Amino acid sequence: MERMKIAASAPPQVGGSLFTPEQLALVGTLAGPEAVVELTPFKQLYIETSAERMTALREALERSGLETYPAGPVVKSLIACNFCKGADDAGLDIARRLHRAIAGTPSPTPLKVGYAGCALGTSEPLLKDIGVVKMKETFDIYVGGEPKGLKTSIAKLLVSGVTEERLVPAVSAVLDYYRTHAKGKEKFAKFVDRVTPEALRRVAEAG
Repeated sequence: MERMKIAASAPPQVGGSLFTPEQLALVGTLAGPEAVVELTPFKQLYIETSAERMTALREALERSGLETYPAGPVVKSLIACNFCKGADDAGLDIARRLHRAIAGTPSPTPLKVGYAGCALGTSEPLLKDIGVVKMKETFDIYVGGEPKGLKTSIAKLLVSGVTEERLVPAVSAVLDYYRTHAKGKEKFAKFVDRVTPEALRRVAEAG
């Protein structure tokens, strides 16, 4: 029997990644008793089930308010903070715009983008491939965080003072450059070191 896997996630919202009992019940009911459900570090549910169940499952999850994406080498759902300073102050609208622009798009390797609505950085954006931090009315973008392994690394500041209007184009330009110039399945942190942050800064500023 052919099996398929999808990723399901809640959209960015005040309170974090919230799933309702009804949404979780849909997973259990429609995915079937043979399904495998994994909670990933990306704040997504990976659901593996038979191919014949997948279409109905995806449609039901989307009707319930969840989002579904391919599993594997794509840009993952935006890993955002809980917007504890409030939706307006923490920039929920721009976080959702960024999420819609990048989540599920192809990538040489699975790629994590973090968003924090203030300098507290509770979503740990500096440990993500790309991190965005709201600083009052503008945004700082970081690149190259790597949390795994014995040689972890903190993301480097790429550009600061980015306006709300320029944030999505800047991040999208960096992602496009990575897709175009990565060597095979080159990890993003290694890509940043190879092409240099200075080169990526020019890409982001021109995006």
